[in-house]
Amino acid sequence: VQLVESGGGLVQAGGSLRLSCAASGISFSRSAMGWFRQAPGKGREWVAAISNGGSKLYRDSVKGRFTIFRDNVKSTIDLQMNSLKPEDSAKYYCAAADSVLSLEEGNPVDAWGQGTLVTVFS
Repeated sequence: VQLVESGGGLVQAGGSLRLSCAASGISFSRSAMGWFRQAPGKGREWVAAISNGGSKLYRDSVKGRFTIFRDNVKSTIDLQMNSLKPEDSAKYYCAAADSVLSLEEGNPVDAWGQGTLVTVFS
């Protein structure tokens, strides 16, 4: 199983970034997929999830600003992040699981990517 994230970078507050994750070695179309993040000195937290059927869930702090997408043909998920805030700065990880509930609870997660760094400056 391999999940490879890309798209992180440095952006000014109020700006946008789009993260991507390419998956291989899993039954992608049957998997729920999601994004987590971990800021320095803090624990990893769930950000967004999308079911194999396309249902989407978001943590409250990103609702209305972040959108998760999936492409079952390409086996990729994206996270469009708009109106970014300094508190969104973190390393963002792609994850796969059996269900969006598993992703929301952070357990069990079947696979993790290596992460991509997002830094938002004011």
